[in-house]
Amino acid sequence: MLEALIALLFGLLIGSFLNVCIHRMPRDLSVVRPRSRCPSCDRQIAWYDNIPLVSYLMLYGRCRYCRARIPWRYPAVEALTGALFFGIVLAMGPTAEAAKLCLLNALLVGLLFTDLEERILPDEFTLGGLLAAVGLAWFVPVRDFLGRAALSLYGVEWGPNASSVAEAVFGAAVPAGFLWLAGFLFEKIRHKQGLGLGDVKMVAMIGAFLGIRGALLVLVVGSVTGSVVGLLYIALTRKDSSTYELPFGTFLGVAGIAVSLYLGVE
Repeated sequence: MLEALIALLFGLLIGSFLNVCIHRMPRDLSVVRPRSRCPSCDRQIAWYDNIPLVSYLMLYGRCRYCRARIPWRYPAVEALTGALFFGIVLAMGPTAEAAKLCLLNALLVGLLFTDLEERILPDEFTLGGLLAAVGLAWFVPVRDFLGRAALSLYGVEWGPNASSVAEAVFGAAVPAGFLWLAGFLFEKIRHKQGLGLGDVKMVAMIGAFLGIRGALLVLVVGSVTGSVVGLLYIALTRKDSSTYELPFGTFLGVAGIAVSLYLGVE
């Protein structure tokens, strides 16, 4: 339990940093400098007003100086990231597998909210996460076998570390390739863009962490959920379905969190 509580505190801190990334990355701003400021009055936020969750509650969700409301996203990201880290370490213990799963979920939380707010999936999360996943695959095995099976058909037999890296590469390339092809065909048939390249990169990142089967499951769950919720939202708000841009990355993020927890802690 102590390890899980430490993971909770660490997750809250990571969630606070994710909030900086979610706000600044889509605007091409540095996530390091300057220090956090209130977007309404531009006053620098003191360290004691920047404690995850605690400061939000103590300030009643408002800026200390101008009393402008602090967006709900800030405590939501911190609480969600902290809860995910806590649950993962509680179920798996303080292991390398748990740390890798925490990293994936932190990236998914960041992508979920940047797409929801700005319709952007930053390369720092997608491509950075992809590279991290491929590198980590050497030390923490990817739980899949399809990549190894494909290599064995050509008589290629690698050691467990190299095979895990190959599994991550296959997991990134195959589902992302399917998604890119679907978007390409949609654009050719309907003569309009139906899928952003950021979604393809996001699926590649997820596949590098979870393998081909995990990424395909995320695609199915995310697509079905996005279609149902999107149609309901369009119907309730009476938006134009031909112009409304569905935040597909948000649904991929939700599906990725659910599938990664299901596969990781089973």
